Amino acid sequence: MSLDQQTVNEALKQVIDPNTGKDFVAGRSIRNLSVEHGTVRFDVELGYPAKSQHEPIRALLSEAVSKLSGVQRVEIKVTSKVVAHAVQQGVKLLPGVRNIIAVASGKGGVGKSTTAVNLALALSAEGARVGILDADIYGPSQPQMLGIGDQRPVSADGKTMIPLQAYGLQAMSIGFLIDPDTPMVWRGPMATQALNQMLKDTAWDDLDYLVIDMPPGTGDIQLTLSQSVPVTGAVIVTTPQDIALLDARKGVKMFEKVGVPILGVVENMSIHICSKCGHEEHIFGHGGGEKMCADFNVPFLGALPLDIQIRSEADGGSPTVVADPEGRIASTYKQIARRVAVRIAERSKDMTHKFPNIVIKST
Repeated sequence: MSLDQQTVNEALKQVIDPNTGKDFVAGRSIRNLSVEHGTVRFDVELGYPAKSQHEPIRALLSEAVSKLSGVQRVEIKVTSKVVAHAVQQGVKLLPGVRNIIAVASGKGGVGKSTTAVNLALALSAEGARVGILDADIYGPSQPQMLGIGDQRPVSADGKTMIPLQAYGLQAMSIGFLIDPDTPMVWRGPMATQALNQMLKDTAWDDLDYLVIDMPPGTGDIQLTLSQSVPVTGAVIVTTPQDIALLDARKGVKMFEKVGVPILGVVENMSIHICSKCGHEEHIFGHGGGEKMCADFNVPFLGALPLDIQIRSEADGGSPTVVADPEGRIASTYKQIARRVAVRIAERSKDMTHKFPNIVIKST
């Protein structure tokens, strides 16, 4: 069999992307394939950030191609490119932001904010440009979790605010604008207006993903935001506890009603690991998140333990993904982040910018 592009393509069809479950040819990731004098060169362009996966993917593809008769050298360049994807019908994309991920829960106390910040940091660690908006007006927690609660945003033009920076993230929160002890005694419309201003009056700088830490619940604020903000998809955070699952199901239904796809469910506090002896126990129940996913036909993104490390590091202003980047828990967050990014990459691309404005003039 002669060595040519078709032969190489057939070999590449046998290699499955471990993150998408599809082969790289079907996933349209192979670019610039050339075969010359026994040297095979091509680029792999992933539609999701996965810096930690570039070398393993390169090794998989190189092994498959190297087995072909006549191959003397294989040169592979692996990159990621994140593009904008479709949002709710009739809602325009936000300037400077390609995709928005809403992290929500049906009730408070399930670790939604901790999950949101670690998800954002995990996406950043995998090579994406990421921002986080703390949309919880009444209980903002991201300033403390990111360790920048004493900082205040500035404006270069008197119209927009420059987001603060923490661990490579662009961040905005009402907590940056008020005294930490000041309660926000605002009615729903005032809170919604404040959130819209923070979202649209912040000069987000070329973000692949903006993670929105949504307020808990499914009330007026959540519904208004879901209808007016261009959300690419939502991540639901729950615990295995039956009461939490009841409210999480309502969150799924709310996003379905406003046309926002569910990217998946994260089960937080899934298992307790004793810090003294290592004993594992499902103190909040077992398998609830996976059962809910089966009921709604949505992906189960992963399970996180009830671990004192997660709590203490978030409280200390250095969330787990940056405090212990090579640790087991950080690895789980990164895996969840890749699954979220893959789900987004599989959605339809935003094509609104492809169509020119049509102007009709009388002659």
